[in-house]
Parts: sequence; C-alpha cells; structure tokens
Amino acid sequence: MANVQLIETSLRDGNQCLWSALGIDTAKTLTIAPVMDRVGFKAIDFTTSTHMGVAVRYKKEDPWERIRLMAKAVPKTPLQFLSTGFRFISWETASPEFMALAFKTLINKGLRRFALADPMNDADSNVACARMIKAAGGEYVIGALVFTLSPIHDDAHYVARARTLAESPDVDALYIKDMGGLLTPLRARTLIPAVKAAIGDKPLELHSHCTIGIGELTYMDAPEWGVSAVQCASGAAADGISNPPSERVVSNLRALGHHVDIDDQALAEVGRYFTRLAEAEGLPAGCPQAFDASYLHHQLPGGTIGTMRRHLAETRVSHLEGAVIEELGRVRQELGWPIVMTPFAQMLITQAVLNVTGKQRYATIPDEIIRYALGRFGRPNIPIAPEVMDRIESLPRTRELRQQPGMPPLRELRQRIGPELSDEEFLLRATMPAGQVDAMKAAGPAQQTYDPDMAPVMSLVRQLTARRDITYLSIEKGGFKLELRGQAAPVEA
Repeated sequence: MANVQLIETSLRDGNQCLWSALGIDTAKTLTIAPVMDRVGFKAIDFTTSTHMGVAVRYKKEDPWERIRLMAKAVPKTPLQFLSTGFRFISWETASPEFMALAFKTLINKGLRRFALADPMNDADSNVACARMIKAAGGEYVIGALVFTLSPIHDDAHYVARARTLAESPDVDALYIKDMGGLLTPLRARTLIPAVKAAIGDKPLELHSHCTIGIGELTYMDAPEWGVSAVQCASGAAADGISNPPSERVVSNLRALGHHVDIDDQALAEVGRYFTRLAEAEGLPAGCPQAFDASYLHHQLPGGTIGTMRRHLAETRVSHLEGAVIEELGRVRQELGWPIVMTPFAQMLITQAVLNVTGKQRYATIPDEIIRYALGRFGRPNIPIAPEVMDRIESLPRTRELRQQPGMPPLRELRQRIGPELSDEEFLLRATMPAGQVDAMKAAGPAQQTYDPDMAPVMSLVRQLTARRDITYLSIEKGGFKLELRGQAAPVEA
C-alpha cells in the first residue's frame, strides 16, 4: 500500500476556520513549535498574507518576527506560506515587482515552502509566481488546483491546468485544494487519476475540509489513486469546518494498510495542546459535521464561514445568516461562477449581505465587485449575467475605477511611503493603514511563551487588577500562589 505524509494545518487553516484567524498569536505558536518539529510532518501550513495582516491589526504583533522565530524553532520542518494570486495583504492586485519583493522577504525570514492557489485557477499566474519564488531562493513550490462545483469546473478543466503547472521546472508538486470539503470519493475516483496522469512523477497532495462530512472519507481512498500527502489539523483545531483530524486520519489510513511514518507520541501532544488552548481561551472545538446538501449551493469555505459569522455578529444581523448564504449562491452564478475562496469568498459574502439587507438586490455594489467585473482580479470564467453587468456599467463609480491607475512602480511607492524603511516595514505600510502599523510598533515585542493551564488565572488577574474596589486578593492554583495588594504590581509569594 502507499506511504502517506502529513501536512499540519492547525496554525493557519484550523485557526482561520474555527477561530476566525484570531485564536493564534506568537506565544501560542512558539510554545508548541518544538513538539511540532518532532512529529515528522512534511510541512507546517503556517501563514498567509491575510494572517500577517491579522497579526498587525488585531494582535499588534510583528508578523515578520513571528515567522523568523518560528523558523528558528522548527529547523527540521518546512514552514508553508499560502499565496492567493498576485496579492499581498491588500485585496488590490499587486505588481510583479512588488510580489517578487514580498516573496524574497518571506524567504529571508525563513519560509521554505510556498503553496500557490490562484483564485481563478490561473495556472500561468501560478507558474509566474513559482518562477519568482525559486529565483529568490525558495526551496519548494506546490501549485494548487482549487476544487469547486460548477457547470464549468469539470475534470478537463483541472487536467489542463495541472499539465501547465507540471510542465514548469519551478513547480515541485501539485495539490488539490478542496477548501469547501466538496470532493466526494466518487468524483475523486475520476479526478485524481486524471490529474496524476497529467503530472507524471510530480507528487500530488490533497487538502480538504470536514464541512459536510466528506473530506475525511476521500482521504481514505486518495492514496490508492496517487495522493502521497494529506493536510490535517490537530485537536480542537480540527474537524467541523476545519481539516480532517490528524490522529484519526493516521489511525484509519494505517487500518487500511497504508504506512504513515510519524512520531505518534509527539502527534498526540500537538493534539492535546490545541484542545487545551481552545478550552483555556473559550474557543470552539471542531466536531464531526452532518451532511448538508444545501451547502453544495453556496460552497462557502470553512475559514470564510468563521469570518462571516464574526462580521454578522459585529453588525448585529446574525439572524440573517441563512438568507445571506442562500443569496450567495445566486450571486455566484450571476457573477460567472467564481471559485468561493479568498478574495472572491469575501466579495461574494459582502454582496450577498448588501442584497439581503438593502431595499433591492444590487442597490449597492462594493468597489471589489466592480473591480472583479472590470477584470482586475483576472477574467471571469464565463460572462457576468447581462442584467448585473448593465447595473455595474451604469454606476459612476465604475467609470472612476476604470480610470484608476494600478499599483505604482516599486521605486515610486518606496519614495512615497519611506525610502529609509526596511523591506519588512515597507511591505506592511504599503498594504495596511499607517495607524495599525504604528500601533503594532508601539506595542513592542510579542510574548513568546504561553501556558494554557494558566490562561484562565491570568485572565482573572487582568480583570481584577482593573477594578478599583479591591485592596487585597490572593489566588492559589496547585503550587502557584499570587497576592495582590492595593494597586501595586502582583508579587509572587
């Protein structure tokens, strides 16, 4: 039977799916790093430019420093960066020279493996990015075939793109990226062998989700058809709308006769850590999902579901989730069947929310949808519905955006933002509001250690020290004791 490797996804995809990309910070990352390095993962799915933006905006932490420290902490295991086309942090399409600088800086900080998932399945774009990465010293490039269900995404669609990727000497492997958890064993039975026949000896990996209970079943059959690695999360960061759970996948693959060469004790410790972390921080744990046929209509990926729910809650319209999801399916068809992934997933959700909450559909159309219609994110797979395109063309904003210049040359952008800045700070300031970068820098270095068992105690301490009506407090937990007197700093007994 087959030898199967694992790619660990808890820090990136699990965190995004179940915890809206907010559950992990630098300390939580570095604490588990040495154990992850012992497991024997083929790679660790570590970050994206979106997660780097989250580190700055919500955690006030330097994402470049997090990458550097993590790369030092896991010398044996390659860290993966997921790139979704010619974009970095911002939704705006970046210039090739800007992306080349971003890739070079990521590599200099210690990232070794790059996954390229163009949201249009534009294989030529992926090949161009792969060329940049290898020129900058990147070790391993894996090109994605982003899976979706639509009238135009058949096996021939994927085989044609697989062949283009495999012909590039800069692409080391391919993977089927099923971020919606839509790939059934029946469909995989034709798709995977067809892709393998097109790519020859280049390795093929599989990335799926448990959103409607299909992904893990497909993992069990995939090695027989040529898949050599599967992507899994651990503990509470797995299952649900996240990736299949690593320990269960390993156990089942072995029971079916396959060989998975990993350190089982270390793998179990990684799982326990993410479960303890979720319990300590009050984060939801993934759990097995029932099959839901309505999901085949909207296909919202796991990470985007978490983000959507957070945004609906923030705007106090959580009760409209069902209507928004139903509308999303209609919007997708009208816009030419874009694949429901970043940045299109966010764009589709935004338009769906506006259509549901507005007086009429497409009464308001955000700039990102207009830019999509103008081809700024690539050419739609099929023409946009005429009535929707007519509405877009009638907007004054469309005329403004059509005349708007793209990203200026890199040299000009540096002069505008600050020629004295490091590459790291320049890339952040070129793609994020200055105030958010300033706040990150003012916050100072991030914490580097985390103890999930002590997290509830420290949260209680922070709450109590903020009160003015307490003059003395004593906290004991196991062998730990903490005394607080007045407004003085805590003194350990």
